[in-house]
Amino acid sequence: MVVDILRQEHRNIEKLLLVLERELDVFARGERPDYEVVHAVIAYFQVYPDVYHHPLEDRVFEKLKVRDSAAAAKIGDLAADHRRGAERLRRVAHAVESVLADQEFLRQTVNDIIRDFIEQERRHMAMEERVFLPAAISALKSADWDEIASRLADQSDPLFSEAVEERFEIVRKYILQLEQEAEAERSTHR
Repeated sequence: MVVDILRQEHRNIEKLLLVLERELDVFARGERPDYEVVHAVIAYFQVYPDVYHHPLEDRVFEKLKVRDSAAAAKIGDLAADHRRGAERLRRVAHAVESVLADQEFLRQTVNDIIRDFIEQERRHMAMEERVFLPAAISALKSADWDEIASRLADQSDPLFSEAVEERFEIVRKYILQLEQEAEAERSTHR
């Protein structure tokens, strides 16, 4: 159950990275991205992963260190990876605010900052999917998973749950639109 939650959250995060990537492509063409969408994506990343997703991963990782220290050592410092991701997000937020405030900021610099965030998030999640979660599944015992699950915060995702927070509604609509476009494209290629 815990691993299913983490994997679903990774899929949700990937959807947001795709949204951010689409808006970045608009920006790179010299057009104006939908900054309301960009702000909502940034706000989501500022809230949900650090408050709910990463602490859950950290609890799993702490158990992994006890059960299989060698596997944990191969993964490295997961909490530090999460802190670096939060720092990259702060740079993204600052770059976007600088653009909106008409401050001198090279378009390429903004592009590089946001692209770096997207790429690093994907790299981090890929490591978790390929190395961290399989190691945890292999090493942790039922009692470990039960203990972790018992400490789960009763918090629904503010974007991907039934009760979507108002500030994220625009992003949810955007994601649904992207999914419909992708499905329509797949249908034409069948």
